[in-house]
Amino acid sequence: MSSTRALRVLSLIPPMTQLNTPYPSTAYLTGFLRSRDVEAAQADLALGLVLRLLSPSGLEGLRTAAMAVPEDARSAPVNCFLDHYPRYARTIGPVIAFLQGRDDTLAHRIAGRGLLPEGPRFASLDVYLGQDDSEAGDEGDAGDAGDDGLAWAFGALGTTDRARHLATLYLNDLADVVRDAVDPRFEFVRYAESLAAAQPSFEPLSQALAAAPNLLDRLLAELTLEAVDTHQPDLVLLSVPFPGSVYGALRIAQVIRSRHPQVRIALGGGYVNTELRELSEPRLFDFVDFVTLDSGERPVLALVAHLRGERGRERLVRTFIRDEVANPGAPGGAVRFVNWPEPDIPFEEVGTPTWDGLPIDRYLSLLDMLNPMHRLWSDGRWNKLTVAHGCYWKKCSFCDVSLDYISRFETASASTLVDRIERIVEETGQTGFHFVDEAAPPKMLKALAEELLRRQLPISWWGNIRFEKTFTPDLSELLAESGCIALSGGLEVASDRLLALMKKGVTVDQVAKVTRGMADAGILVHAYLMYGFPTQTVQDTVDALEYVRQLFENGCIHSGFFHRFVCTVHSPVGKDPAAYGVELVPLPPGNFAKNDIGFIDRTPMPKGVDHDLLGRGLKKAIYNYMHGVGLEQDVRAWFELPKGAVPRPAVRKDRIAQALL
Repeated sequence: MSSTRALRVLSLIPPMTQLNTPYPSTAYLTGFLRSRDVEAAQADLALGLVLRLLSPSGLEGLRTAAMAVPEDARSAPVNCFLDHYPRYARTIGPVIAFLQGRDDTLAHRIAGRGLLPEGPRFASLDVYLGQDDSEAGDEGDAGDAGDDGLAWAFGALGTTDRARHLATLYLNDLADVVRDAVDPRFEFVRYAESLAAAQPSFEPLSQALAAAPNLLDRLLAELTLEAVDTHQPDLVLLSVPFPGSVYGALRIAQVIRSRHPQVRIALGGGYVNTELRELSEPRLFDFVDFVTLDSGERPVLALVAHLRGERGRERLVRTFIRDEVANPGAPGGAVRFVNWPEPDIPFEEVGTPTWDGLPIDRYLSLLDMLNPMHRLWSDGRWNKLTVAHGCYWKKCSFCDVSLDYISRFETASASTLVDRIERIVEETGQTGFHFVDEAAPPKMLKALAEELLRRQLPISWWGNIRFEKTFTPDLSELLAESGCIALSGGLEVASDRLLALMKKGVTVDQVAKVTRGMADAGILVHAYLMYGFPTQTVQDTVDALEYVRQLFENGCIHSGFFHRFVCTVHSPVGKDPAAYGVELVPLPPGNFAKNDIGFIDRTPMPKGVDHDLLGRGLKKAIYNYMHGVGLEQDVRAWFELPKGAVPRPAVRKDRIAQALL
């Protein structure tokens, strides 16, 4: 570092994350560092990569890659792209401008179905109902879908929504071309995820990073060098929230190392905090200098002081380093964890996130899944903020309750939170907020709502909660009055027995009352649902779906999604499997990532339970329920099992209605 200027920090969002709004980690760190008089900047290379790819010049590069694929090996998306390339090249700029909100009038032409080339993804318009929201085109009863298969979904909602969905299908066609012609690991919301997710060995990443750069790698390298040239950093922070952003992060680090070897690089974020807690792989440090764990404020302050020459390496905080010494047992040096004991920065003092430096007017407002809660994730740019650090409940047996992001619960005053909200609105000009807490505490939400109303600050907000009895109808009314538009929460397996085993602290009847109060207040209610939990039987699954059907039927929830239970090493199930009737499958040896772990359910069950097969029925049912279809149907009809193999629900047909009385 030059002694003539202050140390500069650049935080980067690597591909891939969301396209509609910036991932908040760099905004938090940049705002915090600036509050401590550190010169800090940020850039979103995930968005940058997509915008450079989805441009006339980017599509020209994609066409070159597609032409290089032998004719007999070209997929349907690649053939469609090459056949209609002039139309793609002519329309890509206007479509991106439309999705960025810079040319709303284009909606009329897009919705008319005459402007855009329509590849294989548009086939999903022909069949919607009878499928789940992860399998477009699954066979089933489409009902009276209208002339283009969208009337049932959009009705009178208007031309703009219809056009955004069609434009999203158009981009998904292009993503398929990228996957088939450039890199089979590519997706818009993740990239090369399998190389990093619960991957015990660094070898797959090492081989991928040693391969010749493809089109995406070259575009990312250009963006990386531009960012470094613009900001001239001494320290680059790479935030990797998900496995699907690790490969991109290390490609960025590789480029910086080769062209600017004097720049120090640190890796952190949600993926590191969950999967690299036992890191001992020295080859990772060929790309980065430091790997930090948990909340980044204190470790980054220590790194800044270290690079300024104000503290030695032994006084770093929660940081992996590689000792560059000869060690026969560790080629390339030994990895060591350094953790000088210093308290974390209190949540009250972390400062206000800033989006300065991020192109908030260039994010893409997509309409992919027609699930109303999932739409909030991809449609519109939301200012992401936390009401508290950690989870106030921290008991759920499937959750990583042993890790800092769950276990360390801290709050700030409502006044401080609304001060942050006011500053963010002033900076961004946008009043939509997504509170990204694991479970926002009801006491804090009540105080926050009262402070918003006291200051007469008109915002829209949504977030995740526990469906606990504290959320009374009166509190729901207060939250709605303060701007709450949607709340999601975990119903998980809708079974009182399994909810007790999960230590959720709620019952099905209680969830019904709480969610109905929210719905009556005009709040969109989304339920996270789970299947495949230890000891779950076919009867449990059928009964859970019957509960869910009744919740929709009685207007308690509007949206939901079933996901398969995954056991992690940091959860109570992973730490004490015998208490849940399971036996863990030993993990393969490795010195890299460690998170998901297989298990064998030892519960006596006749012929076992095929959770994958049951899951298909659950997803198909809830997708239809969200559109008011099939609510009068026997839940057994959704499961693809032989007649007689699915037991009759043991739940009374009026169970939820009686609970609401």
